[in-house]
Amino acid sequence: MNAIGWFDIFVEDMDRAVRFYETVLGRTLEPIGDPTGDSVMMSFPVDMSAYGAGGALSKSPHAGPGPGGTLVYFQSADCAVEEARVTAAGGEVLRPKFSIGAYGFVSLCRDSEGNHFGISSMA
Repeated sequence: MNAIGWFDIFVEDMDRAVRFYETVLGRTLEPIGDPTGDSVMMSFPVDMSAYGAGGALSKSPHAGPGPGGTLVYFQSADCAVEEARVTAAGGEVLRPKFSIGAYGFVSLCRDSEGNHFGISSMA
């Protein structure tokens, strides 16, 4: 069993956040229902039978965006590719691609909502 089963990235402006992540990751997010009716959610593409964790952007009255909390790392073939899209999409590169030794490379960024996130790759 994977240690991480799901993640939420909390947002203030769902449309802006969806545009940001679709632009940076080059993937289309899909609406998903919230059984409680409290939140609006847009899911990152996920294959629940494959290795890794699913997750969604979430606009909720119970939590909000901000730096300093949980850091989500998106997998990539080469994190420099997605990093190059961050600024134009309305975010900020906090630390450009750097080596983490045998574990590959990481770029640290801030999204359009103020959340910090990472992009990791082996190349």
